[in-house]
Order: sequence, then structure tokens, then C-alpha cells
Amino acid sequence: MDLFEHQAKELFAAYGIPVPRGIVAHTVAEARAAAEQLTGRVVVKAQVKTGGRGKAGGVKVADDANDAEAKAKAILGMDIKGHTVHKVLIEEASAIAEEYYFSFLLDRANRTFLAICSAAGGMDIEEVAHTAPEKVAKVPVNPIDGIDRARAREIAQAGGLPEKSLDGAAELIERLWAVFVDEDASLVEVNPLILTADGQVKALDGKVTLDANADFRQKDHEVFVDKAAEDPLEARAKEKHLNYVKLDGNVGIIGNGAGLVMSTLDVVAYAGEQFPGSPKPANFLDIGGGASAEVMANGLEIILSDPAVKSVFVNVFGGITACDAVADGIVSAFKLLGDRGEAVTRPLVVRLDGNNAALGREILQNAALPGVELVDTMDDAAKRAAELAAVGA
Repeated sequence: MDLFEHQAKELFAAYGIPVPRGIVAHTVAEARAAAEQLTGRVVVKAQVKTGGRGKAGGVKVADDANDAEAKAKAILGMDIKGHTVHKVLIEEASAIAEEYYFSFLLDRANRTFLAICSAAGGMDIEEVAHTAPEKVAKVPVNPIDGIDRARAREIAQAGGLPEKSLDGAAELIERLWAVFVDEDASLVEVNPLILTADGQVKALDGKVTLDANADFRQKDHEVFVDKAAEDPLEARAKEKHLNYVKLDGNVGIIGNGAGLVMSTLDVVAYAGEQFPGSPKPANFLDIGGGASAEVMANGLEIILSDPAVKSVFVNVFGGITACDAVADGIVSAFKLLGDRGEAVTRPLVVRLDGNNAALGREILQNAALPGVELVDTMDDAAKRAAELAAVGA
């Protein structure tokens, strides 16, 4: 989960990391009130989960409350790389003497953590990394040893930070490491990290990505969820512990195993090109290794809640979970949904292969569920699901 800048800074502040004072505003009136409260020059900063805000015009300095109101009016509603600005951070202006760059991230290729530091921070850090990589220090971090003040100072020196900023930078880097580890982050970035005119080192910006796999032990992270931007179906699926992603097609997809589901998306998209309207996958839904009646019922409920879905393709390869168990799950799911008053009215194409596939198909044939069709191969099943979606469109 990516955090907004203001959320990252709230997290930083909780760890004693110096950040400018700021107030979040959702309207022009709130922006003016925030500027009046902070007094003096402020910066109006678009709050979107993407980079390049400054170059896109989403970060502007305002001289007073009147100016802040005008700048907020221009920024709110702006589109930045496909992200609409719904709120701004009104932040006290900082007297910037120098700008640096710093981040901790997960280095997947080398299976370790990495600290990146450079005295050439700011909006053009990507260009610096490309044209003058020697100015960007990349320091591996042993997760066992971690980062203490001395190690933090070494990293700052490796990044070319001047002597006058080393003490403040070392303290800040040490605390950023605490954020990175304690909050189960995969990225903690500050660009720019600034040296102020009076010699303070501050995090002028903040970018944090939290590892969703650690949500079970990070209950406090729930407050960071951007519920307004969350797809309602994805939110409901999450509550039911389903691995679901909403797409923009009309063929519902259920499979067991992420790899199989990804392949199914491709096959359905290819098959859909043969039919009017070019039916496409409506979702990604991986039910994992188990296909209990409840899991199957929940999966079908979520998929059929999408009005765009005109047909459903259940594609299962029996391995640890046998196909007869999957078939029993489908039969039970129809009964459960019927008992809930949510009878399945859209066609269901089922392809079973692997462990006990013949028995699974026999169970479904005997059940004679309305709208359920059994197809032997993945390609033919995808074609049939796409055809039914085209007819139902």
C-alpha cells in the first residue's frame, strides 16, 4: 500500500523525524483556512500517489492565504498522470539551503535491503542517476546488523553529503530505518531531504510503501487505507479474504492458482477477439488451494455482483485440491447463493482437469445446475465463455 505524502510525514513525525508543519485540505476554503493558521508563505502540494507532481504543476508556493486559495483552486481537480487531485497539503514554506536524496528499499534481485543516498537530490534525481550514477551511492544493508548512528553517517558520507549536514542526516537516516523495519515497509523515500538555512536537516517530502503481506501484524495501518479510491467490489472481496482484482471486461474468471488465473485472462482475451464486442476478462480471482463451498459461493457472489459480467469461466486444475471437491463446492455454492436469495442467473462455463477430473465432471453433470456447461479444454472453455458474454451483452 502506497501512502500519500501527508500520511508518510505523519508516520515520520511519530518517529521523531523533522518535517515541516502542514495541514490537509479537501476544499479551497479549507486550504485558505490552513494557510491562515500556518501564517506566512506556504506550499500547496497535490496529494496523489504518483511522482512528478512538481513538474506537472501540482506543487506551488503561495505568498499568503489569498494566494494559497488561488493555488489550491488551480490544483484541486487536476489530473496528474491519471490521478485526480482530491486533496492538497498546505505546508509551511522552508528556507532551503541544499537538497539531497535518501531512501531505503527492498532489493529483491540481491535478496537484501538497500540504502540509496545522494547529495544531488530534488526533481531531477532520476536524470542524475542516469547521467551521473557515480553521484548516487547504493549501499547494501544487512538486515541482521541494521542501521545505527555510525552506519547512518557512513551512508550519508558515501552519498556525498557535506560535513555540515552529516550529524542531522545521520540521525534522520537512523530513524528512517526504524520506520522501514517497524512498519514493514518495502520503500521509504525522502526527496528532497533538505538542509535548511539555519542548519536543520528535514524530510521535505515523503514516500512510503507498506507491505500488505504484513497487514496481519500491522493493524494500525488500516487508518492509511484510501477508502474513497478503493473499488467497492475489491473492498468486499478483501473482507471475504479473496484474492480479487476488478478489471474492465465482461467475463468473470475463477481459478485456483495465480499462474493459472493469469493464463486464463490471456486465453479469454484472445478468444474474445472472435466475437462482437470483443469480450474480455472482468476480473482476476484466485481461490487458492481450497475450493470449499463457502469460498466458491463468496467468489461467485463477488463476481456476479458486477453488473458488467455476462458469463463466468471457472477454470480449475486439480492438484492438492481434487476436482471432485471443487465440483462439490460449485454445487454447494449454488445452493448457498439460492438460500441467500442470490440465485445464479448468468451462464457458468466449467473446465476441470487434473486430480479426479472425471469424478468432478460427473458430479456436476448429475447436479444439472441451471446455466452450467462443462467444457473439456481450456481453449474451448474460454471460447464458449466469451461467446456467451457476447450474446448476453
